[in-house]
Amino acid sequence: MAEASMRLDRFLWFVRIAKTRQRAQEIACDGRMRIDGRVVERAAAPVRIGNILTFALGDRVRVLRVEALPTRRGPAPEAQGCYQELVANVSQPAPID
Repeated sequence: MAEASMRLDRFLWFVRIAKTRQRAQEIACDGRMRIDGRVVERAAAPVRIGNILTFALGDRVRVLRVEALPTRRGPAPEAQGCYQELVANVSQPAPID
């Protein structure tokens, strides 16, 4: 049996990382997305449970582990249950005196 997967753009949209499917496609295709360390440049790249997604979004870098593949674009608490944030939002480092 083949391992379950879903398109990267659909995953980003379903889990509310992107507000629209078009924005999810832009994030996936800009060349700065990585799945398990491999650069991804296409929205149709497969995402599987256990994958690590690394990407820049706004002024921060997000690192997520896929915990579940969503079946719909549900409410935020349901969406957040599909991934685990691995790196806390770290602000700019303090200058060293």
